[in-house]
Formats: sequence, C-alpha cells, structure tokens
Amino acid sequence: MNNYQAKREQLLAAGVLMMDPAAVYVEDGVEVGTGTMLLPGTILRGGTVIGSGCTIGPQTMITGCTVADNCTVNASQCEESTLERDCQIGPYTHIRPHCVVGAGSKIGAFVQLKNCNLGAGTKMAHLTYVGDSDVGDNCNFGCGTVTCNYDGFHKHRTTIGSNVFVGCNTNFVPPVAVGDGAFIAAGTTVTEDVPEDAMAIGRSRQEVKPGWAEENRRKKGET
Repeated sequence: MNNYQAKREQLLAAGVLMMDPAAVYVEDGVEVGTGTMLLPGTILRGGTVIGSGCTIGPQTMITGCTVADNCTVNASQCEESTLERDCQIGPYTHIRPHCVVGAGSKIGAFVQLKNCNLGAGTKMAHLTYVGDSDVGDNCNFGCGTVTCNYDGFHKHRTTIGSNVFVGCNTNFVPPVAVGDGAFIAAGTTVTEDVPEDAMAIGRSRQEVKPGWAEENRRKKGET
C-alpha cells in the first residue's frame, strides 16, 4: 500500500468524501475536516489544513494553506495562504503565497492574488491581478483590474478601504490609497490617493466624428 492510498483510507474513515479516491492525492501532513468533498484531480500538499463542509476540486492543487469551513476551491492553485470561511475560489484562480482572503469572498476566473489581504465579502469575478495590496470589506473589482505593484526595481503596496467599487480596466499605480466608499470609474489609472466617498475618473475624452467611417470606406473603395 502506497502512502497516498493509506492517507485516502484514513480520511475516508474520518468522514471525508471522495468521488473517485484513486484520483485524489493527499500528503501525510495534511488535515481535512469531516464532510469535505475532494473531487478528482485534487492534490493537497505541505501541511495544508482544510476545514469541514468544503468542496475541493476538480483539478485543484493546494500547498501549505489553511482553508476554513464551507469553502469551495474549483480548478485552482493556492499556495501558502489562508482562506477564511465561506469563500468561493475559481475556476482558474491562482492564489500565490502570503495572502489572506476574507470570509465570504468570491475570487473567480483568471484572477491572481499575491501577498495581499482581502477583507470579508470582497469580490473579484474575473481577469484581475491584485498584488502587494490591502483591501477592505465588501469591495467589488471589475474585470481587467491591475495593481501595478512593480516599478522595475521595487514592489509597492496599494491600500483600498471597505465598500469600494472598482470599475473595469482600472490600474492602480502604487503607493496609492483609496478611502472607504470610493468609486473608481471604468478605464481609470489611479496615480493619486482617492478620499473616502469620492469618485476618481482618469481617462481620455471620447471624440465622435460623424460620417468618418462611411467616408473612409468610400476612399478605400476608390483606391
């Protein structure tokens, strides 16, 4: 009997659920709570602790993490971080080392976190990078949001308060701080602090040239 098989049998006897035990790989030092479901392709490594009532997988690798009760981690990788209770992670999320994801947060498709702290109930549904940042409770990040944390020489932190709305395609250029309740308009590059309850907007004004497209087609048709 190999070590993986022995560990699987130990977990099953303790009330852990597995859809296909042969497709689950758990190292000896890992702890998993009763009632947690480990789906096929799950790999748990490096002293990871998983709470009760979680769903882990399919196709998920968790290394050196603490995952509290009732979390879902779907088709994602998490390393040396903490997920507080009731988090929904994935699919295709990468949580890099030294992150804390607050209770009830939702981190979705193609989001990467690195060395950051997120408050409770914060949502990043898709296509976002947040690194070297401190974020409060109940924030919402639109897709395409990026913290520009590296200037080519040093890393810098972004600080975002609670109840902040971040529009799509926002760039934060730290060191920068955003106060509680602020609203960041879509397409904004934030280079200065934003006070609480303020709106920040930083984008070029749209210019409309009536008839330009028709004229352009006509010219091209003549050549």
